[in-house]
Amino acid sequence: MSEAGAPLLEVVDLQVAYGHVQAVRGISFTVPDRAVVTLIGPNGAGKSSTLGAIAGLLRPRGGTVRLAGRDVTGLPAHTAVAAGLVLVPEGRAILARMTIEENLVLAAESRPQALPPAERPAAIEAQYARFPVLGERRRALAGTLSGGEQQMLAIARGLLARPRLLMLDEPSMGLAPQLVDRIFDLVAEIHREGTTILLVEQNARTALAVSDHGYVLERGQIALSGPCSTLASDPRVQAAYLGGDVE
Repeated sequence: MSEAGAPLLEVVDLQVAYGHVQAVRGISFTVPDRAVVTLIGPNGAGKSSTLGAIAGLLRPRGGTVRLAGRDVTGLPAHTAVAAGLVLVPEGRAILARMTIEENLVLAAESRPQALPPAERPAAIEAQYARFPVLGERRRALAGTLSGGEQQMLAIARGLLARPRLLMLDEPSMGLAPQLVDRIFDLVAEIHREGTTILLVEQNARTALAVSDHGYVLERGQIALSGPCSTLASDPRVQAAYLGGDVE
């Protein structure tokens, strides 16, 4: 975890709706530069909708999203990526019928101003060094990977886009406990390298442990917020999300 810097991301009065159903009800929060911020809460609280609106996958019904002071509200997804807003979505969204290497090459081409062509081969090799299993199977179809390996590929793809803000949506979903530990070790490693991270995660205990600041979303609104150490000791958070007391 890190000391908070100036806000990289500012979300003000964000509202997201699906028809007449209001999924996100005017939430406001910030993500400091080089910090890890987590959004926790029950299913249906609006966490993934919030990430989708920031990443340009959903058009907000209201509110403002600013990246380093620039208004990026409602940008199309490809323009959001070009601005440095990179989402690793729930379900991983890898290209299953393409090889691992093809997946990474496409990701490396997604933000050419941040990763020039001459630098792409070395950047891809750096991800193989981070995820050796991907390097060993680089010619294999991505769809043949295990769930944990697919999550590694999804994160590697996100990093090759050279994100200013890396958003991770439920990175531990469906993974065995030992793989969950590995994924969150990687989150901590990526953060130490200087990447700013906005994390949505069902495993609240682990999310709070790796993050600097947290927000609890309930019914599309922020119910609680604060430093993660404070949230982890809050009786309401313990009862609802941590299975009782924590030591």
